[in-house]
Amino acid sequence: MTDHLLVMSTCPDAETAQRLATILVERRLAACVNILPGVTSVYRWQGKITQDSEVLLLAKTRVDRYQEVETVLVEHHPYELPEVVAVSLKQGLSDYLAWLDDTLDGGS
Repeated sequence: MTDHLLVMSTCPDAETAQRLATILVERRLAACVNILPGVTSVYRWQGKITQDSEVLLLAKTRVDRYQEVETVLVEHHPYELPEVVAVSLKQGLSDYLAWLDDTLDGGS
Protein backbone atom coordinates (compact mmCIF):
# COMPACT_ATOMS: atom_id res chain seq x y z
CA MET A 1 0.00 0.00 0.00
CA THR A 2 3.04 2.29 -0.07
CA ASP A 3 2.02 3.78 -3.41
CA HIS A 4 -0.61 6.01 -1.71
CA LEU A 5 0.28 9.37 -0.18
CA LEU A 6 -1.19 12.02 2.06
CA VAL A 7 0.14 15.39 0.86
CA MET A 8 -0.12 18.30 3.29
CA SER A 9 0.07 22.01 2.57
CA THR A 10 -0.88 25.04 4.65
CA CYS A 11 -2.71 27.99 3.10
CA PRO A 12 -3.23 31.56 4.30
CA ASP A 13 -7.04 31.40 4.06
CA ALA A 14 -10.06 29.27 3.12
CA GLU A 15 -10.39 30.83 -0.33
CA THR A 16 -6.85 29.82 -1.30
CA ALA A 17 -7.36 26.35 0.15
CA GLN A 18 -10.60 25.86 -1.79
CA ARG A 19 -9.00 27.02 -5.04
CA LEU A 20 -6.01 24.68 -4.65
CA ALA A 21 -8.18 21.72 -3.60
CA THR A 22 -10.45 22.22 -6.60
CA ILE A 23 -7.51 22.32 -9.03
CA LEU A 24 -6.08 19.10 -7.58
CA VAL A 25 -9.38 17.22 -7.74
CA GLU A 26 -10.40 18.57 -11.17
CA ARG A 27 -7.06 17.47 -12.65
CA ARG A 28 -7.34 14.05 -10.94
CA LEU A 29 -4.12 14.68 -9.05
CA ALA A 30 -5.93 14.02 -5.77
CA ALA A 31 -9.00 11.88 -5.22
CA CYS A 32 -10.05 13.92 -2.18
CA VAL A 33 -8.73 16.98 -0.39
CA ASN A 34 -9.77 17.80 3.16
CA ILE A 35 -9.67 21.47 4.17
CA LEU A 36 -9.05 21.96 7.88
CA PRO A 37 -9.51 25.54 9.16
CA GLY A 38 -8.21 26.88 12.44
CA VAL A 39 -4.59 25.73 12.25
CA THR A 40 -2.05 27.83 14.11
CA SER A 41 1.48 27.60 12.75
CA VAL A 42 4.54 28.74 14.70
CA TYR A 43 7.75 28.79 12.66
CA ARG A 44 10.99 30.61 12.03
CA TRP A 45 11.04 32.67 8.83
CA GLN A 46 13.76 35.09 7.76
CA GLY A 47 15.30 35.11 11.22
CA LYS A 48 12.08 35.76 13.16
CA ILE A 49 9.68 33.49 14.99
CA THR A 50 6.29 33.94 13.39
CA GLN A 51 2.78 32.78 14.27
CA ASP A 52 -0.03 32.65 11.72
CA SER A 53 -3.56 31.32 11.44
CA GLU A 54 -3.72 28.99 8.46
CA VAL A 55 -5.86 26.40 6.72
CA LEU A 56 -4.44 22.89 6.20
CA LEU A 57 -4.94 20.86 3.03
CA LEU A 58 -4.81 17.06 3.24
CA ALA A 59 -4.71 15.61 -0.27
CA LYS A 60 -5.07 11.88 -0.88
CA THR A 61 -3.11 10.78 -3.92
CA ARG A 62 -0.52 8.31 -5.21
CA VAL A 63 3.23 8.38 -5.64
CA ASP A 64 2.86 8.57 -9.43
CA ARG A 65 0.91 11.85 -9.07
CA TYR A 66 3.16 13.49 -6.45
CA GLN A 67 5.36 15.53 -8.78
CA GLU A 68 2.32 17.04 -10.52
CA VAL A 69 0.69 17.77 -7.15
CA GLU A 70 3.85 19.53 -6.00
CA THR A 71 4.06 21.52 -9.24
CA VAL A 72 0.43 22.70 -8.98
CA LEU A 73 0.84 23.70 -5.33
CA VAL A 74 4.05 25.63 -5.99
CA GLU A 75 2.70 27.35 -9.13
CA HIS A 76 -0.67 28.36 -7.65
CA HIS A 77 0.26 29.00 -4.02
CA PRO A 78 0.64 32.58 -2.79
CA TYR A 79 3.49 31.75 -0.38
CA GLU A 80 7.08 32.32 -1.44
CA LEU A 81 7.92 28.89 0.01
CA PRO A 82 4.78 26.77 0.41
CA GLU A 83 4.70 23.75 2.66
CA VAL A 84 4.41 20.63 0.51
CA VAL A 85 5.12 17.43 2.42
CA ALA A 86 3.98 13.88 1.75
CA VAL A 87 3.50 10.92 4.05
CA SER A 88 3.30 7.36 2.71
CA LEU A 89 0.16 5.47 3.64
CA LYS A 90 1.20 2.02 4.80
CA GLN A 91 -2.34 0.82 5.39
CA GLY A 92 -5.91 1.82 4.72
CA LEU A 93 -9.37 0.43 4.12
CA SER A 94 -8.95 -1.54 0.89
CA ASP A 95 -12.27 -0.34 -0.55
CA TYR A 96 -11.31 3.30 0.13
CA LEU A 97 -7.90 2.87 -1.49
CA ALA A 98 -9.55 1.17 -4.49
CA TRP A 99 -11.91 4.17 -4.79
CA LEU A 100 -8.90 6.50 -4.59
CA ASP A 101 -7.18 4.60 -7.42
CA ASP A 102 -10.34 4.45 -9.52
CA THR A 103 -10.93 8.19 -9.10
CA LEU A 104 -7.35 9.09 -10.01
CA ASP A 105 -7.50 6.79 -13.03
CA GLY A 106 -10.60 8.43 -14.47
CA GLY A 107 -13.50 6.57 -12.86
CA SER A 108 -16.30 7.86 -10.63
